[in-house]
Amino acid sequence: MRAQELTEEPGVFRPVIENASGQSPILLVCEHASNAMPAPWGDLGLTAEQTRAHIAWDPGALGLARGLAQRLDATLIHAPVSRLIYDCNRGPDMPGAMPARSEIHDIPGNSAITPAERLARTRAVYQPWATALHNLIADRIALGRRPVIVTIHSFTPIYHGKPRAVEFGIIHDAAPALALAVLEAARALTGLNARLNEPYSAADDVTHTLRLHATPYGLENVMLELRNDLIATPEAEAAMAETLAPVMSAALDSLRRPL
Repeated sequence: MRAQELTEEPGVFRPVIENASGQSPILLVCEHASNAMPAPWGDLGLTAEQTRAHIAWDPGALGLARGLAQRLDATLIHAPVSRLIYDCNRGPDMPGAMPARSEIHDIPGNSAITPAERLARTRAVYQPWATALHNLIADRIALGRRPVIVTIHSFTPIYHGKPRAVEFGIIHDAAPALALAVLEAARALTGLNARLNEPYSAADDVTHTLRLHATPYGLENVMLELRNDLIATPEAEAAMAETLAPVMSAALDSLRRPL
């Protein structure tokens, strides 16, 4: 599976599209795939350890998404820079798009962003991202291949000092059908502690991508959250993809069955 070749423009960070000709109806989306902090922003005043931590990206999410794309023959789109530069799962009107604080960590380079700097980041990262994702969806709809939008994330096992028992979170926004089908399949086919709308829900403003790109077209959609200690190595990522690919296939099949 090869990444799409992209022509870069100075100061523009376009998303990466892999397996663009994938035949699955599933379109995999990984907004927090990278912890890259390129010029002109640099490390935002963070330590090397902080830039590797979950505040900067979703560890393991890209490897898992790639594993699912391979097993399901799905197209994957993923963001090229850290969520702290611009969080592609947040709109430009949301403070979390360029957060001044993440969990217990202050982000010095985001503490006093001017309107002009916010605009520059929005144009450099978010607008290319949103346009590319919308174009993928519009192309498929035009071809009569309405996509199923599945976003892939990971979460830390300990948040604000409290351990999380949930292993597999399945989050929905306005349309719960696919999330409920994934939950049912996960409980039937895996030993994962799978829960609906944990550790986050739409009330936490984590479903921007679904609201913007799936809901207006009436597309089936779901946000998947894996606890990152379960996908901490390439081997673990592959194993989780092997576990979840049948779950996603079973969930889609259940939606297609007549009532």
